[in-house]
Amino acid sequence: MFWVKTAISSPDENLIWSYGSGYGGNALLGKKCLALRIASAAAQREGWMAEHMLILRLTNPEGRRFHIAAAFPSACGKTNLAMINPTIPGWKAECIGDDISWMKIGPDGRLYAINPESGFFGVAPGTSYDSNPAAMDTLKQNVIFTNCALADSGDIWWEGFDGPPPGHAIDWKGKDWTPASKADAAHPNARFTAPARQCPVISPDWEKLDGVPIDIFIFGGRRASVVPLVHEAYNWDHGVFMGSTAASETTAANIGAVGNLRRDPFAMKPFCGYNMGDYFQHWFEMGDKLAAKAPRIFYVNWFRKSPEGKWLWPGYSENSRVLKWMCERVSGQAEGCRTPIGILPKDGELDLSGLSIPAQDLAELMKVDAAAWKAELPDIDQHFKQFGERLPARLAAQLRALRERLG
Repeated sequence: MFWVKTAISSPDENLIWSYGSGYGGNALLGKKCLALRIASAAAQREGWMAEHMLILRLTNPEGRRFHIAAAFPSACGKTNLAMINPTIPGWKAECIGDDISWMKIGPDGRLYAINPESGFFGVAPGTSYDSNPAAMDTLKQNVIFTNCALADSGDIWWEGFDGPPPGHAIDWKGKDWTPASKADAAHPNARFTAPARQCPVISPDWEKLDGVPIDIFIFGGRRASVVPLVHEAYNWDHGVFMGSTAASETTAANIGAVGNLRRDPFAMKPFCGYNMGDYFQHWFEMGDKLAAKAPRIFYVNWFRKSPEGKWLWPGYSENSRVLKWMCERVSGQAEGCRTPIGILPKDGELDLSGLSIPAQDLAELMKVDAAAWKAELPDIDQHFKQFGERLPARLAAQLRALRERLG
């Protein structure tokens, strides 16, 4: 006899069975099990959407608001983006939610999103005042930490924390730890959870019952190569294809050997409460209903490296430069450049003022290597085959179109 540590959702019965799951997203039953697995199935039946997405408001210097919903696999920067502090003068960001979005079509035909959660549940290692000052300021009180290290001072600590490491701590396994120890003090998937109301950049509308109108969808993942910094879908169907083929190199926060490429459609692979082929079809149906009022769809990769293994993009708050370009695309202020994979920023459109990025690094960041993309096609083929006859014909058509554009 053995115990299985997991949580099982039964959307048909609106039922969750928990068996002592060690993964926080399962142990907190209202989070992934209810707000995504059960809610996604209900959303398909009732004509709305329950998605693994942050919600962010950006306001430009002229006062125009843009609302963004973004889906990334775990440990790919959702919380950092949700609490971003723009580095571009005159732009303001407000957090509405960092992980889950429920969206319905409003009376005006636009898609409106709410955050159904009351707090944040983030990966601790790597979180610091350099990477996410708003998150650090959120964690000053009323916080639960799991699998972090405990310093002799009585405070918690993790890898990437601000300042020097403690001279001695109790690690996440309850053992003595010093900076000379070979193992990490905190588990790579150590977590914090805190009330959203404590966040210094939380939007006044974060609990607005009518939600906020979504202008932009973003998909992304952790890729060292192939995928450029940002590109836009040609249309809704192309955007669904981008979301359905989203891939990331695995981390300790998700399932699989660390560093392997894992397809994670819409960042929903662990969380979709019904057949994912039908889930793809639901996205197409929602797009048909939204028609010209559908959000624009983009794909980002903050994690591209040079052939020598150097990070090419500074990330964190500088990601606001990419968001600015998206907003300018939506408002008709950026022309973009058509490529086989989508629309990229035209030379000079990405605001790099104040940044020092070598021209060769920028070229590598924006590079679209047709041969590398062709090498991805067999993996996408295999990915789609697992859905059998339930794969929407419109997705198969998008794969054929990409193959033709690549030549």
